[in-house]
Amino acid sequence: MTARELDLTDDTTARTAHEVVRAAYRVEADLIGSDAIPALRETLAELRALPLRWLGVGAPDAIIAWTVEDEVVDIDRLCVHPDHFRRGLATTLLTALLARTSGPVTVSTVAANTPAITLYERHGFTRTGQFQPEPGLTVVTFRLERG
Repeated sequence: MTARELDLTDDTTARTAHEVVRAAYRVEADLIGSDAIPALRETLAELRALPLRWLGVGAPDAIIAWTVEDEVVDIDRLCVHPDHFRRGLATTLLTALLARTSGPVTVSTVAANTPAITLYERHGFTRTGQFQPEPGLTVVTFRLERG
């Protein structure tokens, strides 16, 4: 599958992206035993209002969203709908993002999200730290330096 830019001003695209985000974060919430993930409570209007660029694959079946500030690409979210896990969609999206951008890339994920950590490390990201946004929830941060 090929990644394509998503236009969240399109109602169908926005609704589908919102569904992917909510379904993917529901799995992560179950994994960590907490539904404190803000995206789980995010409305469609709030999602559309975010100042993010979007790529998707499929209907979309998976999405990646990011910002660029001071030449640093920050991945805000990388979500695959659970019906499409383990098909390489996250790798497709991450590879497409890296091909479309330049400069360092940062990302964070919960420490218990082994698949995400494996994906980032496999692509050359290095752990830069961790923090606890709330008691019992550890988030790890990563950075990829690029020439």
